[in-house]
Amino acid sequence: MPDRPKVLVLGIGNLLWADEGFGVRAVEEMHRRYEAPDNVTLMDGGTQGIYLVQHVREADVLIVFDAVDYGLPPGTLKRVEDDEVPRFMGCKKISLHQTGFQEVLAMAAMMGDAPSRLLLIGVQPEELDDYGGGLRDVVRARIDPAIDMAVEELARHRIVLRRRPVPLPPDSTIACPIMTAARYEGERPTAGEACRVGDLRLLADANFAPPADPDAEIEAILARTPGGRG
Repeated sequence: MPDRPKVLVLGIGNLLWADEGFGVRAVEEMHRRYEAPDNVTLMDGGTQGIYLVQHVREADVLIVFDAVDYGLPPGTLKRVEDDEVPRFMGCKKISLHQTGFQEVLAMAAMMGDAPSRLLLIGVQPEELDDYGGGLRDVVRARIDPAIDMAVEELARHRIVLRRRPVPLPPDSTIACPIMTAARYEGERPTAGEACRVGDLRLLADANFAPPADPDAEIEAILARTPGGRG
């Protein structure tokens, strides 16, 4: 590893699904509190999946904040290191087509550019299936100790973050300005005011019934379509 390693501190997850947003909130708060040297990048990885590969490949040290299903009590904070990390990553995929972070790490390794040091700082979520919900209190309370873990890891590599005299204002976030914690919590509707199991524009209504035999329906449509098999 170089004397002055290139470090990526990455928060991953989806802010729209309650505790799934832990990773993003943690790196967002770390940025507010600390000023990093130019060889350390703090990044909101969100649900970018494969688009994070190049950033991972460029890192000598990778620290990841995430919500992880360890099968432990909600709010449990656990660190996982190096080769053990891939099997723990990705508490919840947002869709069948989303590239999980396991695949991101595998692609970086396949291209010969896996980080020399990998640390996952994960929290056991309490609630995921709450569309538009915020972090639960037991998970939110683990942001401070998670940041402390990351700062301690950086110190092991002789990297010292300077604590800001005053935390940055929320609108200076590295995450999406519209989704800053204060704005998100202050403006989102309550569970009683809004559908919290998904987006009503995308959910099926009560009159919808899935086909009993999808393959047969496709065959029937193709049979009725001129040139459908052409």
